[in-house]
This record gives sequence, C-alpha cells and structure tokens, in this order.
Amino acid sequence: MELPTLALEAPPVGFKVAIRDRDMDYSVSNQTDLACDPAKARLRVFMYDLPPLLHFGLLGWKGEKDQVWPNLSNRSQIPSYPGGLNLQHSMEYWLTLDLLSSNVPNIGHTCTAVRVKNSSQADVVFVPFFSSLSYNKHSKLLGKEKINVNKILQHKLIHFLFGQKEWRRVGGKDHLIVAHHPNSMLDAREKLGSAMFVLADFGRYPAAIANIEKDIIAPYRHVVTTVPSTESATFDERPILVYFQGAIYRKDGGVIRQELYYLLKDEEGVHFTFGSVKGNGINEAGQGMASSKFCLNIAGDTPSSNRLFDSIASHCVPVIISDDIELPYEDVLDYSEFCVFVRAADSLRKGYLLNLLRGIGRERWTKMWDKIKEIVHEFEYHYPSQSGDAVDMIWQAVSRKVSKIKSNRNRKRKNRYQRSELLLKNS
Repeated sequence: MELPTLALEAPPVGFKVAIRDRDMDYSVSNQTDLACDPAKARLRVFMYDLPPLLHFGLLGWKGEKDQVWPNLSNRSQIPSYPGGLNLQHSMEYWLTLDLLSSNVPNIGHTCTAVRVKNSSQADVVFVPFFSSLSYNKHSKLLGKEKINVNKILQHKLIHFLFGQKEWRRVGGKDHLIVAHHPNSMLDAREKLGSAMFVLADFGRYPAAIANIEKDIIAPYRHVVTTVPSTESATFDERPILVYFQGAIYRKDGGVIRQELYYLLKDEEGVHFTFGSVKGNGINEAGQGMASSKFCLNIAGDTPSSNRLFDSIASHCVPVIISDDIELPYEDVLDYSEFCVFVRAADSLRKGYLLNLLRGIGRERWTKMWDKIKEIVHEFEYHYPSQSGDAVDMIWQAVSRKVSKIKSNRNRKRKNRYQRSELLLKNS
C-alpha cells in the first residue's frame, strides 16, 4: 500500500536559531556542515540498533543487507508515516529521526539531543520501538494466528532489552520508551515499567508503572492544518462561541461528553455535534475550530485527546474539562494563560459553562489568542527538528527529568551517610 507523503522541509543552510527554554536562555547555530557535537549537547542519548522490524520495517522500509537505518542523506529513503489519525501518536518516529540526524552533516539540526555511540557517555538510553504503529497495524489476529504480531514484537523487545548490559546496569531506569498510544505496550509495560515512558497521559496506567515523577507527557501530533498567524480570525470574526465535534458516547470518564451534549446542543452560539475523521471530517473540524472562540476538550475514554492540540493549531481557546489530565511541558508552560479549565462537576451545572465563557470579553480572549500564536510552534513536529518545536521541547523535558532523577538519587545517597552519622552521635 502506498503511504501518504509528509513534507520534510529543511531549513536554509547556515541559518541561526535560538533554543528557547524557560530554565535557561542560550543560542546556537544549526550545525549544517558538521554533525552535532555531543560535548555541546544538552542531552546525550545512546540509541539501540534494534532490528528494523521494530521500527522503520513497520513502515515497509527494507534496507540493504545488515542495514539497520534509512540513509538520511537521501530524503527519498526516509519512509513516510501513515496519515490520518495514525499520525497523532507518531512521537517515536520523530524522535528516532532526530537522533539519527544528529550524527549526519548537512541536515540542519538543533543539536539539543545528540546520539552517542558509547552508552557510558549517555544521559539516557533511547529504545526506538515504534509501539503505537505496532498497535495500530498489528494488534488484531489475522487468519489462523493465535497471537498477534504486536504481542510478538513486544516480547522480542523485552527479550532484547533484558539481554543488554545497559538495561541490567540500573534495571532500565535510565531508558526512554515511547508508548504514546494508550493501548500500546500493553503486554510489555509492566515488565519494562522501571523505564521512563513518553506518554499521552496516565489514564490507563497504574501509578506504580507510570507517573509524573519519572515519565514524560508529550503532545499529540494534531491532525488539522495549522492556521497561519497572519490568517487567524479575530474575536469578532469567529461567529461560533463554543465548538465540539467528535465522538459523543464514550465509556468510563468520557460519559461526561454525552451529558454535556444534552445540556448544550440547543444553546445559542454552540456547535456540539457528532463527527468522525471519515470523508472530509478532519477538514470540517479544522474549519469549525478556526471559526470558533472556544473549543471544548472533554475527557473521553482517557483524560487526553488530540483535540486539545487541534484547538491550539486552530488558535481556538481550549476549554479543558478533564479533571485528571496531565499536560506536556506543564512544569515550564503556564496553560492558564491560553486555556480555560473547568471542573467536570461545575461544567454540568446548568448555565455555568456558557455564563463563564460569555463573561470572557474581547480583551481577555485576545490575550489568550495572542499567547496561543506565540506557543503554537511548541506543539509542531518537524523533521529536521526546529528550535522550540515539539521534538525539541520533548528532549528538553527529558533533560529536566533526568536531572531531577539524578539529583534525587544523589540526595538519597547523601542521606544514607547522614543517617549513619546520626546513629553514631546517639550511640
């Protein structure tokens, strides 16, 4: 099957970029004529050379004999990721490409994360298993199969990792595994739970396996087209007050969607209807969001969805009704500057939600709209990566998490001796 092509636009050769991080400000030049220098990188990453069947082989790529990775110097050899909703959980694809390109000259790379060949030099070990794609393509039994291919690949991964000295060194605690689709890694997540996961949320994980202390929340890749800032409709140019289009009848925490539907569907200025990605559904949703002042982001089967990032791409102020949601880069990004948060119980009080939103006038809404246009780049996935884009922001989040974990580990070690010294004093 022929796969849709993604635009892989390279930045101009020799251009300057500023890496924007709220913890530090510094500038670098994209190293277009040289590969990235690990000594200058914010994050040094060791990446396993997993067999292609666990990564680009899932995209139909076949290299030459013993070739593990596509040749990034030749753009035509880079396989495209399947379009549509497949794209929303494609983080491992972008992160893997980013690490591979860090060792290739003339790519135009931010060099925030750089691949190193010696694991002893690494801050983190990256596992390039395309877990979401494995689930989307191979989670169903075919023909006379007794076990699906997705399960088989997960078991192959476990077997591989448990045999590596890097995993055994600290029990996988310095490993980074992407499991962004909520149903990905279902068979492997418990055995690999000591690793740092890149997730959409914690909705389908026990706290012992995934939690905010060790794991990273990454943004979905939005599926609607990003509205250029110069073409973004203003407050008075958006006729719809509140917009929601999508699946209404959900299970678990998503039951609130149908309750809100019956509460709001006939209200003036409200577009609340069923929608899907079939046909022209994605384009219709994008146009609807771009014509609306506020876009509802309501908990579904899990606390998060790509609708939040579609809203941001459409410059529609998100209204988040999901009490258990965790958000990307929330330790450095203040979502209250461009989002409205409403408790689920409050949203179901008759008149509460619409009165709240109608009370947000042009001036306040415009400040939130301006902020969205300022930060929208942080939710865009690019290859090659760009300064401050989603790929860059994820690596920065990993770097902060690694630093925090190391700091906590060192503090615990220091406390060991303090406790012993206290016992001596009291003896």
